[in-house]
Amino acid sequence: MPNKKTAPDLIMIMATISLLVVGLIMVYSASAIWANYKFGDSYFFLKRQLLFAGVGLIAMFVIMNLDYWVWKQWAKPILIICFVLLIAVLIPGIGMERNGSRSWIGVGAFSIQPSEFMKIGMIAFLAKFLSTQQRYITTVKKGLLPSLSLLFLAFGLIMLQPDLGTGTVMVGTCIIMIFVAGARVAHFAFLGVLGIVGFVGLVISAPYRMKRITSFLDPWQDPMDSGFQIIQSLYAIGPGGLLGLGLGESKQKYFYLPEPQTDFIFAILAEELGFIGGSFILLLFSILLWRGIKIALSAPDLFGSFLAVGIISMVAIQVMINIGVVIGLMPVTGITLPLLSYGGSSLTLMLMAIGVLLNISRHAR
Repeated sequence: MPNKKTAPDLIMIMATISLLVVGLIMVYSASAIWANYKFGDSYFFLKRQLLFAGVGLIAMFVIMNLDYWVWKQWAKPILIICFVLLIAVLIPGIGMERNGSRSWIGVGAFSIQPSEFMKIGMIAFLAKFLSTQQRYITTVKKGLLPSLSLLFLAFGLIMLQPDLGTGTVMVGTCIIMIFVAGARVAHFAFLGVLGIVGFVGLVISAPYRMKRITSFLDPWQDPMDSGFQIIQSLYAIGPGGLLGLGLGESKQKYFYLPEPQTDFIFAILAEELGFIGGSFILLLFSILLWRGIKIALSAPDLFGSFLAVGIISMVAIQVMINIGVVIGLMPVTGITLPLLSYGGSSLTLMLMAIGVLLNISRHAR
């Protein structure tokens, strides 16, 4: 095991803190009207986000100083716990239902989302598997089949909630990890065809998903139902122009865009801070991804490299899907924008994952 430690990646820390600070400002700006109406406290969401950010930052700095190969030793128990939580959330009386999905376990406003834990658990376990079994990755029986079986078992449990967005991020992240490990292109072509067939099946099996697809193609066909969120998001982005309407001056947060502090926070940011503000956020994410790739390339062992690839791929996929939805390039799905959107489990676990990346950077070659 590598023992020599250096300073963590300071550029990644600065980019992370910058995104987190902007996120806290925008969570308050986007949610104050709705929070005051629903809870009589305009700071309701901000106070909770500050709590989660504090817990997440403490966890990030602790994990940053915890040698990353510990996750290799604990990868299997962590994955088993994640599977137990995914099953528990489906049990009536344990799992909490919100907006038609049974995805949370907890009490009142404080809850955890097991599918978020599964993303991290699957990344750690797959990094361990690929680092020890990489020589078999070009084979189906010993390479692809074991990893994909676990992956699609987890995906199936997540779809029972249902939560297509989180499941898509997890599958996409793991596929990138397997590809980087050296899997054969022919196998990926087969998986691609299988994935398209499966996706079509999932869409056909649920009418609300078909509505999302049709509304994505033409949101004005059903402007008061399936196309409502996309239209309101575009109405927010359009007036923003180059410099925006000004911080706190959004019009769409006045009960037009539903719960703008979560999945559509980038729309409010673009409305208030304009093209310049949106570009600044994309620049910060680009810096974060660049440093993550650099850490993956300079990791001292295969496990560290695959772990870094998984974490940074997860961030990249979430950013692309969230912003793609907000600007109308993808169908609506419930994916948060990392470090910016309101959400306890997603924010805390994202900061913990970045802590793992920072520890890998401390051992870089």
